[in-house]
Amino acid sequence: MPPITRRHFLADSLLAAAAAVALPANSALAAKKKNKPTKKSEHRLQVAIVGAGGRGGEHISAYLAHPDAEIAYVVEADEKIGQRRVEEIAKKQQRKPKFVRDLRKALEDKSLDIISTATPNHWHALCAIWSMQAGKDVYVEKPVSHNVSEGRRIVQVARKHHRICQAGTQCRSMRGTIEAIEYVQSGKIGQVKLAHGLCYKRRTSIGPKGHYEVPAQVDYNLWAGPSHMLPLTRPKFHYDWHWQREWGNGDMGNQGPHQMDIARWGLGADRLAQRVLCFGGRLGYEDAGDVANTEVALFAFGDKTLVFEVRGLVTDALRGANVGVIFYGSEGYVVMTSYTTGAAFDLQGNLVKPFKGDGDHFANFIDAVKARDPKILHAEILEGHLSCAHSHLANISYYLGKPATTAQIKRGLDDWKDRDDVADTLGERWNISRQTRWTWRRRR
Repeated sequence: MPPITRRHFLADSLLAAAAAVALPANSALAAKKKNKPTKKSEHRLQVAIVGAGGRGGEHISAYLAHPDAEIAYVVEADEKIGQRRVEEIAKKQQRKPKFVRDLRKALEDKSLDIISTATPNHWHALCAIWSMQAGKDVYVEKPVSHNVSEGRRIVQVARKHHRICQAGTQCRSMRGTIEAIEYVQSGKIGQVKLAHGLCYKRRTSIGPKGHYEVPAQVDYNLWAGPSHMLPLTRPKFHYDWHWQREWGNGDMGNQGPHQMDIARWGLGADRLAQRVLCFGGRLGYEDAGDVANTEVALFAFGDKTLVFEVRGLVTDALRGANVGVIFYGSEGYVVMTSYTTGAAFDLQGNLVKPFKGDGDHFANFIDAVKARDPKILHAEILEGHLSCAHSHLANISYYLGKPATTAQIKRGLDDWKDRDDVADTLGERWNISRQTRWTWRRRR
C-alpha cells in the first residue's frame, strides 16, 4: 500500500485549493460576542430557502424567528414538500412566500437578498455560485461542496463578487465549543499535537439495490441538476442519497464536516494536510449504498495529526463521546461530546472544567449581511471549504484504495508509526498490542 501523492489524484483542483491559504481565514474567536436582540428594521432581508426538506425546515425556523428576515421564496424540486412548507410559513409570517421548482426563477428577482440552501450535496456549489453571481449573499450547508474543486470555486466567486457566504458548520457559533477551543489553544492542557474526530453514528441498511420509481411530485431533472441523471436504485428517495456516491459523501462528508471543522480549528490547521491516508469499507450488510459506513482517516499537518473515524455500526463511546472531538495534550485532554458541550480533564481523567452553551449561526450570518462585512462571520466560506475538503480528501484516499487484509493495512500505516500520539490513539481504540506500539516507537 504505497503512499499516493495529492498531485497524483487532485492535480488542478488542489493547486487551486492551495491558493486559498493566501486568503485571510476568519475565526469565531475574533467575533465571538453573543448576538444581541435586534429590533425590526424598515427593510427586512428577503430570503429564498432552497431545499425545503429535513434540514431546510431548520433554515425556515431560523429566518422566521429573526426580526430582520422574511422568507420570500421556497425552492424545491419536490412540489409536495415545497407547497407544504409554503403553507407552514404563511401561517407564521404576514406574507406568503412564492413557490418555484427552479432556482433560476428566484434569482431573477432583484429584491431577493439571501439564498439559504439545504439541498442535497451535489447542488451546494452550483447553488452558491449562481446565487453570488446574481448578487445574493449565501448560507450554504455542509458539506459546502460535493468535491474539493467545487469548494475552492465557491471561495473564488465569493471573493470576486464581494459576497457574504457562511458555511453551515454551526459549531463555530456555539459558546461551549468556542470556549473549549480557547481552552485548548491557551495551553492549559499543554502541547496539543493530536485531535481525534468521532462519528460513531449508527446507520442501518438503506434497502436492497433495485429499480424504483421517482415520486411523481418530484421533478427529477431539476433534482439531479449538475449530477448524472441516473436511474433510482434506492427504495427511499429523500435523504438516503447521502449513501450513494453520485449525490452524497457518506458520513465522512455528512456528519463529518462538523467534527472535522472543530478538530482542525483546535489544532490551528489552516492549510490542507500534507499527507492523507484512509481505509475502511461498507460493512455489515449489502444494500443500495455505495459509500463507506466505516472509515479511519489520518491527516498530517506538520508535527500535528488529525485522526478521524466514521463508524456506522454499533460502536462504544470513546471517553464519553459518540459524535465529537478529543484533543490530546501533554498535560490533559478536552472532549467535545456534542455541538455545544464538552469538558477538560487532567491526565488522570479528573474533570477540570466543563464547557456548555449554544449560539445562533443564522443570526451571525444576518449580522454580517447587514454590515456587509465577511469578517463578522464565524464560518466564512474559506473555513467551511477547508474543513469539507479534508472530508473529501479522506474519501478520495479510500476510493483510490483496493481490498486489503488487516496485516496489509498495518503495513500501510508504517509512515505514521513515528508519531507516538497516533500510536497511542490506535492502541486505545483499535486494541493494538503494547508490544506493537513499542515496536513502532523503536523504529523511529
